[in-house]
Amino acid sequence: MEPVLALTDTQISGWVAAFVLPLFRIVAVLMTMPIIGTTLLPRRIRLYFALAITVVIAPVLPPMPEVHALDLSALMLVGQQILIGAAMGLSLQLFFQAFVIAGQIIAIQMGMGFASMVDPINGVSSAVIGQFFTMLLTLVFLASNGHLVVFEVLVESFTTLPVGQGLIPAHFWELVLRLGWVFGAALVLVLPAIAALLVLNIAMGVMTRAAPQLNIFTIGFPLTLVLGMGVLWVTLGDFLNQYQPLAVDAMQLLRDMVKAR
Repeated sequence: MEPVLALTDTQISGWVAAFVLPLFRIVAVLMTMPIIGTTLLPRRIRLYFALAITVVIAPVLPPMPEVHALDLSALMLVGQQILIGAAMGLSLQLFFQAFVIAGQIIAIQMGMGFASMVDPINGVSSAVIGQFFTMLLTLVFLASNGHLVVFEVLVESFTTLPVGQGLIPAHFWELVLRLGWVFGAALVLVLPAIAALLVLNIAMGVMTRAAPQLNIFTIGFPLTLVLGMGVLWVTLGDFLNQYQPLAVDAMQLLRDMVKAR
């Protein structure tokens, strides 16, 4: 008679916890982070990707707490993992949105706010210049292996911020409040364009005051549009120098959020 494999409830719960709890954090990150978490990638593909990552890293993760599937403590742990993963993805989303906001501000200042189209990444209508910045930022982020840094921090978070260490760490909310740096970063990105277009608007105001018979609306819009495109072309040469400090701050904030090195 062949021996029967006997499994206890404790063993089954341990195996489930070792795989399911990390899976929820990984899924939350992949569903909310830029590029992978956008509508361009189907949810099914993201889920398969999360399953693959979990299978690969599960053997090297720290021991998971013992949980029972129907206990309230298990639901609390699942909610904790989803919240931590979603916050990590949100911090990266705001880093990308800084460049989108910068593009929106430039488009409005140069009179191209009406030139909008459906953004396939976010599923909303946005200015063309903002979408151009998004595509450029995506290429630079992938070329600089930013996605690999995110996965490294995600795996390290299970050691520095293990599952079951309190519901929400005390430092977590403080770092979430620091995410407001995105608006200041967007303003810094567009300062040269705003200054140049402000000088042009002042000059056209002086021209209108000096020659009231001059139809400023006839020449004002083309001048603003041409100067705005010229300023945009010149500032793109310094795009990497603007990207690097913001990317460093975003990754450092992500590391501080999970207490990673």
